[in-house]
Amino acid sequence: MRALLRIAAMATSPTSTNPSQIKSHRLAILANQLRLYKAPPSPLDAPASDEDAPVVDARGKVFSPMAVAESSAPPTLARPDRFHSKTAAVLICLFEDSRGDLRVILTKRSSNLSTHSGEVSLPGGKTEEGDKDEKETALREAKEEIGLEPSLVSIVTTLEPFLSKHLLRVTPVIAILDDRDAFKPVLNPSEVEEMFDAPLEMFLKDENKMSEERNWMGVKYLVHFFDYNTEGKRFMIWGLTAGILIRAASVVYQRSPSFMEQSPEYKTPYP
Repeated sequence: MRALLRIAAMATSPTSTNPSQIKSHRLAILANQLRLYKAPPSPLDAPASDEDAPVVDARGKVFSPMAVAESSAPPTLARPDRFHSKTAAVLICLFEDSRGDLRVILTKRSSNLSTHSGEVSLPGGKTEEGDKDEKETALREAKEEIGLEPSLVSIVTTLEPFLSKHLLRVTPVIAILDDRDAFKPVLNPSEVEEMFDAPLEMFLKDENKMSEERNWMGVKYLVHFFDYNTEGKRFMIWGLTAGILIRAASVVYQRSPSFMEQSPEYKTPYP
């Protein structure tokens, strides 16, 4: 991490999407590095057919066992005629703990809900009419779900969109929370049962983790499961959420995970 920050310190920072100022020197350097990130081009950045909408839950939340980055998708999936116009965004909110390690905020879905109850996810949901872009979608959803005020974070980059099993296009938005103590979570009980955080780097390690190969539409893909324990509680982080966090960690730490991220037919940006 220190070497990464030294390299990033040499970068020139474009103007932040969010006007909040990052006071932590380490986080400011990381923000500068991430603002220079350019997502790989997507084969789906072409006019899409107007087909039936993909399946999301009634509240517009995003859950899927499949996590495929558009830029690395094999030709079977990376076709504009299969792309659905429905989009969503999730917020990858990063902050430093007392040791200077990066952590990411996650939520556990309410156990009272009829679908996907108890699932772990990133704050986020489908794009709504009036959202200017995916950044606005992610910030709006985070405020609705956990009470995160947009003024507390600085958006630094977006990753390439991911495809869910129903070809919903999900864009991860990375934001820096400079002052964790200033954030006083207010959970929406109709959607969120718990909020917790996990070390970002764990999504690059082959520890407390398993993978399962599945087949969908004739394409094999890997589903990753991370078994995470904190404060006497156990959380299973898997599917789309795990896939997005693996890619986010790869971009932040500029290295590939210590395990196979996807099946060989998928192209990945880190050798």
